[in-house]
Amino acid sequence: MGLMNFIASLFGGGSGRNVIKETAEVFIPNAEASAQRAADRAKGAQAQFSAEFAARERRGWFNSLVDGLNRLPRPALAYGTIGLFVYAMRDPVSFGERMQGLALVPDQLWWILGAIVTFYFGAREMQYNREARFAAPQLVSQVVSNVREIRTLRPESPGIADGEIDPESVAADNAAVDDWRKAS
Repeated sequence: MGLMNFIASLFGGGSGRNVIKETAEVFIPNAEASAQRAADRAKGAQAQFSAEFAARERRGWFNSLVDGLNRLPRPALAYGTIGLFVYAMRDPVSFGERMQGLALVPDQLWWILGAIVTFYFGAREMQYNREARFAAPQLVSQVVSNVREIRTLRPESPGIADGEIDPESVAADNAAVDDWRKAS
């Protein structure tokens, strides 16, 4: 009976402790517990996002104002740049005066402005690239399918990509190439 009690104590019989499992979890994390933690983390993030975007009608005027201001920089820069071109054509003298004033701005301030614009737009571009990177493998099969379909639209055309054309046979009917060969 002593051996059976020893084995039972190792595997959690009676006492509720599993010594082998507890020792193994020191070196290798419990996969089920890790998956549960990851699921809880994802559920918490989704709950936070849904709380942020749900019930917009209950949000205050300040939150709506800040959301609107966050959407302004890109259109403001685009329309502002177009506006500068219009202003330069409409009143070149006044435009030249304003540009001379900008020439007095120190380089360090231009660097700071460049850094702000770069980080603002760079972060957005990086997010779009991350999303596109995950979508790229699915797009490959679609692109291959589209190329095959396009090639079937012109069955009379030679398959250049498939190596069906010999460059020498194409050049054989070309008078300019014949003249060049004779000259060299």
